[in-house]
Amino acid sequence: MSGLFDLTGHVALVTGGNSGIGLGMARGLAQCGADVCIWGTNTERNEKAATELAAHGTRVRALHCDVGDEDAVTTAFAATLEHFGRVDSCFANAGVNGSGTRFVDTGLDEFRRVTRINLDGAFLTLRAAAGHMVERGGGGVLVGTSSVSTVHGAPRNQAYAASKAGLTAIIKGCAVELARYGINAHAIVAGWTETPLASSTLHDETFEKNVLKRMPQRRWGEPGDFARLAVYLAAGIGGFHTGDEIVVDGAYSIF
Repeated sequence: MSGLFDLTGHVALVTGGNSGIGLGMARGLAQCGADVCIWGTNTERNEKAATELAAHGTRVRALHCDVGDEDAVTTAFAATLEHFGRVDSCFANAGVNGSGTRFVDTGLDEFRRVTRINLDGAFLTLRAAAGHMVERGGGGVLVGTSSVSTVHGAPRNQAYAASKAGLTAIIKGCAVELARYGINAHAIVAGWTETPLASSTLHDETFEKNVLKRMPQRRWGEPGDFARLAVYLAAGIGGFHTGDEIVVDGAYSIF
C-alpha cells in the first residue's frame, strides 16, 4: 500500500481515532507516511493508540477532546495546528451508539445524547477543519463516518440513524460548497464492523444467527478494512472524485 500512496508530509486528523474504525484508518494513514493526530475521550486508549501509531516513524499526537463540546473542539483544533502546523485531511469518525430503547419510549434527552456526538460533534469538527483549509489554501479532504443504518430501517436506533443521515447531508453540502477551494468531501457508509461500540451486538447469539447469514462474505467487518480507503481519500486532495457515499459493508446492503 505504501508503494502506491506516499503520504509523507501529509497531516491527518482522526476523531475517535483511538479504537475501532478510527484506529483502523489512522493505522493505514501512518503506514503510508502521514503524520496523525487522534482525538478521543479515553486517555488510556489515546496513549495506547499513539504509541502504536508512532512505531511507523511518523509524528503522532493524541488529544483529549469531547467533540460535542464546541469549546473543546476549538481548543483541540488549535492544539493540533500548534503541533503539526496544518491539517490536510479530517476524518470525523467519533460516535456513540443508541441505547436500544423502543422508539415510542425514547426520550428527547436520549435522542440528543446520540446526536450531540454523532451529528453536532461531526459538524463542529468538520467546520473547524474546513475553516482552516479555506484560510490556508491548497485544498484538503473532509471525511465523515456514516452508517448503513441510513440505508435500511434501524429499529430501536432511530437517533443513531438520524445522526448518520444528517452527517451524510453535511458532507454532500461541503462537497459542493467547498469544491472551489480544492476541498473534497466524502461519507464512508460503514456496515457491521468489529469495534468496541458494536461488539456486544455482533456477538449476541440471536443477532449473530439472524444477521451473519445475510453477510455475503460471512464475516463482520474489521477496522483494517477501512485503512486503504482512508489512504485513498487522504491522497485525493483536489481530485475529481468528491461528494461520494462509499459503502464498506461486505455487500450487506445490496444482498
